[in-house]
Amino acid sequence: MDLQAKKYKENLHQFIPLVLIGVGLIILGLVITKVLTSGDFSTDYTVVPSTVNFPAPELTLNDLAGRKVNLSDYRHQIVLINNWATWCPPCKAEMPILIKYFKAHSDQGFMLIGIEAGDSAEDVESFVDKYGINFPVLLDPNNKSLIAFHNDSLPSSYVVDHNGSVILAWTGPINRAMLEKYLTPLLEQ
Repeated sequence: MDLQAKKYKENLHQFIPLVLIGVGLIILGLVITKVLTSGDFSTDYTVVPSTVNFPAPELTLNDLAGRKVNLSDYRHQIVLINNWATWCPPCKAEMPILIKYFKAHSDQGFMLIGIEAGDSAEDVESFVDKYGINFPVLLDPNNKSLIAFHNDSLPSSYVVDHNGSVILAWTGPINRAMLEKYLTPLLEQ
């Protein structure tokens, strides 16, 4: 074997592992990109709520019909306040879960209030129609709710008890199991 052929073989042996590593990284990148851009956030992904204790903020916002709604109007009920946006993938993923939970528990003195963070009324109405949202939706063009709760992450949710105290706080999507574990016992008291 001549010297040139020997160098070619050595270079080839060094090159093959690099090609395999490169192909592996490309495949990994494609998988990560698919997961991040699909908007398909599994309902198995959820966050556990934090236990908190502070008075519910005084908020007055308009509903889709333009009527003023004050959160204090729902005192003496267990209320889940859900801050969301039409463009937010985890918000979209949890919305069917919230709709089903509200339908299953609304006769137990439970209220769910969706507060949409900043989109136009037309976009919100379209979203509400598309998802078949069956609970009150309030418009928050100036993000008063996010400011009042000191949390600009979406989705974020808060449980307000019968006394008007916020007792649980979620930052991130909620699945049905978390609602049943943490919220349903409050409804049964």
